[in-house]
Amino acid sequence: MQFSVRLASCISKGLNYLTIMAPRNLWHMRSNFLFGSRCWMTRFSAEIIFKSVSFRLFGVKCHNADSEPSENEDLLNNLLTMGVDVDMARKRQPGVFHRMITNEQDLKTFLLSKGASKEVIASIISRYPRAITRTPENLSKRWDLWRNIVTSDLEIVNILERSPESFFRSNNNLNLENNIKFLYSVGLTRKCLCRLLTNAPRTFSNSLDLNKQMVDFLQATCLSLGHNDPTDFVRKIILKNPFILIQSTKRVKANIEFLQSTFNLNSEELLVLICGPGAEILDLSNDYARRSYTNIKKKLFSLECTEEEVQKFVLSYPDMIFLAEKKFNDKIDCLIEENISISQIIGNPRVLDSSISTLKSRIRELVNAGCNLSTLNITLLSWSKKRYEAKLKKLSRLA
Repeated sequence: MQFSVRLASCISKGLNYLTIMAPRNLWHMRSNFLFGSRCWMTRFSAEIIFKSVSFRLFGVKCHNADSEPSENEDLLNNLLTMGVDVDMARKRQPGVFHRMITNEQDLKTFLLSKGASKEVIASIISRYPRAITRTPENLSKRWDLWRNIVTSDLEIVNILERSPESFFRSNNNLNLENNIKFLYSVGLTRKCLCRLLTNAPRTFSNSLDLNKQMVDFLQATCLSLGHNDPTDFVRKIILKNPFILIQSTKRVKANIEFLQSTFNLNSEELLVLICGPGAEILDLSNDYARRSYTNIKKKLFSLECTEEEVQKFVLSYPDMIFLAEKKFNDKIDCLIEENISISQIIGNPRVLDSSISTLKSRIRELVNAGCNLSTLNITLLSWSKKRYEAKLKKLSRLA
């Protein structure tokens, strides 16, 4: 092994350790608590300094309650030179800065060759500093595996810029390769896998057995509900809810049973719901889903809604179950206080997607434009800003 100046430097900067390097006839010993900032070296031959040597590293922990492990100063300097936000990186993964051997320069060279800019590379390391621990061989292999899903290097770079963890979280390339093969084998398309890769990368860090368990469970559920195309069923659920594979089968099963029993759904109705608007509910905590629905019922009952109206309201837009109890209640109260009827809300549940401040400001603007809120289609309260403002201008001209 070629004697590395940087390695020797890093070793000599270590705290709380007695480090011994034994290249046959070279002993280099360092101990802060014994020798302060100095070290001593006994050389039996000057020749050893100028040629390759083989050595072993071993350390003896020295207990010193007042000292802390030092950071790798060479690494810090390299990262600062590269434009990395060291403070951000240190907060996110401080352990990286105590490593003696890192691969930041190799990472930079690799990503530059794939079309990433220096600014993007600095951003990636700032947000996920563990990336610098990956070897060039590991990076190259993982990149090739990703190209089985993603169509271009630039697309991968864009994904890394948005979510560096999706690529660097795991270094188990064999597990990644096996999961890709399995997910293709059960009928998932490249589009499905790309969605998983960008939104739920932990799917590919799962053990192969865990992913198989969930796919087997979903396929069995499909058949038990009378649907004869389990491949299509699994694909539809994953497209609607890419996080499904990182949940437990116990949680998903409990939520399916909750939906079926709460809304008195037959098999066909349940299939439509969980393959469509209800797919995202499947990875909620079952306790949370039940509490949320109980709160929705209680609030709407207080406004003289019937059980049928409550169920229609939730089934038309199941995302309501994601709203925290206080937030749901406050939004309903806000709309009622502005003379919008509960029947209008029941018919347009998406208005609850907007924040309370957005609801209040838009209601005020519509009133100023001469609109009668009691007869207005309140769906526009949840429209995009551009679409809403265009409609507001039109209404203002008509007033």
